[in-house]
Amino acid sequence: MKVVALVSGGKDSCYAMMKSIHYGHEIVALANLMPLDDSVDELDSYMYQTELGYKATQGDEVEDLFILLREVKRQIPSVTAVSSGAIASDYQRLRVESVCSRLGLVSLAYLWKQDQSLLLQEMITNGIVAVTVKVAAMGLDPAKHLGKELAFLNAYLHKLKELYGINVCGEGGEYETLTLDCPLFSNARIVLDEYQVVMHSSGSIAPVGILHPLAFHLENKADVQQLKSQDKIHEICSQKLGSVFEVQDCLEGSEAICKPLDYKADPIDGIEHKFNISRTNNKSSFSICCWLQDPCNGLQEDLKIVLGKIESQLLGLGFGWENVLYIHLYIDDMSKFSEANETYVKFITQEKCPFGVPSRSTVEMPLVEMGISKAYIEVLVANNKDKKVLHVQSISCWAPSCIGPYSQATLHEGILHMAGQLGLDPPTMNLCNGGPGVELEQALMNSEAVANCFNCSISTSAIVFVIYCSERVSSLERLDIQEKQETILRQMKISHLQEGDTYKALDPLILYVLVPDLPKRACVEVKPILYVEDGTDVEFETIAERSCSKTLPCYWGFKQENWHDSCIQKCVISGKICAIILSITSELVAKICFDSLPADYVNNGQYSLPKAHMEKISKFCIYLLDKVITDNDFAWEDIMSLRFYIPASLKMSVQLLQPMFRNALFELSEMSQKFKSGEEPIFNIVPVIGAGRSASSMDVVTCELMARKP
Repeated sequence: MKVVALVSGGKDSCYAMMKSIHYGHEIVALANLMPLDDSVDELDSYMYQTELGYKATQGDEVEDLFILLREVKRQIPSVTAVSSGAIASDYQRLRVESVCSRLGLVSLAYLWKQDQSLLLQEMITNGIVAVTVKVAAMGLDPAKHLGKELAFLNAYLHKLKELYGINVCGEGGEYETLTLDCPLFSNARIVLDEYQVVMHSSGSIAPVGILHPLAFHLENKADVQQLKSQDKIHEICSQKLGSVFEVQDCLEGSEAICKPLDYKADPIDGIEHKFNISRTNNKSSFSICCWLQDPCNGLQEDLKIVLGKIESQLLGLGFGWENVLYIHLYIDDMSKFSEANETYVKFITQEKCPFGVPSRSTVEMPLVEMGISKAYIEVLVANNKDKKVLHVQSISCWAPSCIGPYSQATLHEGILHMAGQLGLDPPTMNLCNGGPGVELEQALMNSEAVANCFNCSISTSAIVFVIYCSERVSSLERLDIQEKQETILRQMKISHLQEGDTYKALDPLILYVLVPDLPKRACVEVKPILYVEDGTDVEFETIAERSCSKTLPCYWGFKQENWHDSCIQKCVISGKICAIILSITSELVAKICFDSLPADYVNNGQYSLPKAHMEKISKFCIYLLDKVITDNDFAWEDIMSLRFYIPASLKMSVQLLQPMFRNALFELSEMSQKFKSGEEPIFNIVPVIGAGRSASSMDVVTCELMARKP
């Protein structure tokens, strides 16, 4: 991409340019904001000293940046990205991303979330020669430390980190720098001839002083050849220099351009469509699922109608998109993902979600094959707006960016809902080469980077992993994925426990789902759900295949038997969360349907069941779920989400399957009197190629349940 670099003259913005060139981008312009009064050494930065989140505010520094970058785009229309030196400042990153979003630019922040000790050493090693021009921290004396090179101060800064916890890259305002030389300076370096120290505060604890240059000169570099080892940097720096333009403030034009668009869905054709709606009954967080019973001609049409219906459902309950925590977007054709996204971003906007946009997972499912419309949406809704959203739109080395109205993760009342992670290399946003195993490893690393932002780890805090595998992945490759996933998580867990980061860890439930395709033609997508502790002491009970301790009633003639335990995996956080994965394998079908099965029940790995047998299986699933829920002191009203994954190979439509599970729930409610079965089903039927606890063998029916106490 052609890039305009935001430069302050310090080490961070210069090194961010070097990283941008390293990753194949071309710097075509530099942009800098300067105070109107150049006699002032320092002005308070509105841009970096306000609360989290940003709205356009006339006359502030961010609007000056908008005007500046808008002018760059006008003069250089080929510019598509902006480079900045943000390392840890959410203030800076969010404001740059806001401006980029309004101008249709991509934010590049290659220093974001990097380990500051390693980053500082990397800068020095790669030729950044910078001196301190401001100090404002305990242990930094203006008389001793102003004008000193970073290489000289490196060890001392780390000593201050140990003593006082300072940021060694100066991210807490401990110091500011001026770059005198770096590989980008191809012809000359800056030499300060004379300067004076201006004291802003002479306190004894952390005096604040600024270096004010009085005279300098440029010194030609004796040996330009040494730069040629860094080919990309040398090439860009050897090009002919351009011109310098001063951009004047112009607020009127700014307001006209940055006014957000308010999209309202128009009626499609005046037809009253038939919808299939399901909703769970949890009072704190509940799921709404919707698909069309009378599909239109295309994916965009179906998606527009379904999103409009969900929006009206939310409004009818007194909620809006700002209450949505997570969105599962199922589509029938991944080659039309960009078309689906065009429709999606018209409904879910940052203006409609001022507290943060929902996280999202997108997969292709065999929808039409099982009688569903080409778009199928499930949303997780909170009854309050008390959520913490991580939404990083900048491309960086940290984790894949989310450019648009979908976020990396959403934390709500102790549960971290993470967006589906692909095996993307963060700085390039390309899939890693090397096959499914390499993609899985990178996806787990990306997930861990996101989890770390919430002070947790996928190896110790995960409740459930749903691992989507493309049907292009062979059974042997899926076995390799499973082994690699187990090895990586085990090694990460051992490391965290040895380092003392935590003294207890969950053993997550793992569900593998085989699907037709994934975004970017990926082989693997990882979707973790984590428990983030709130400081209270709770009991973890993560047990696979554990027998229930309570004697429960027998429904539909099912009696408690030892083999029932082999169907269940659960993760229980006492009094808070209950996650269950129920697996009905082909072997268990024979036990459930103890009367005769047809001779061609299994043919070439594909299952074929009579309707009566599927009805019995549906009742057994509900019976066993009730058994586990009750045994762990949860209720059906506590369920946040309940999905039944059904293979398309069963040749049963969702219209046929849904009444079976719905009738089973109704009959259970009548027999047990524990809950009332409402008009809408509380579960979703999700069509898949296959699903199961093992990556290599797929179940006949797989259930995923998540419950939490309100």
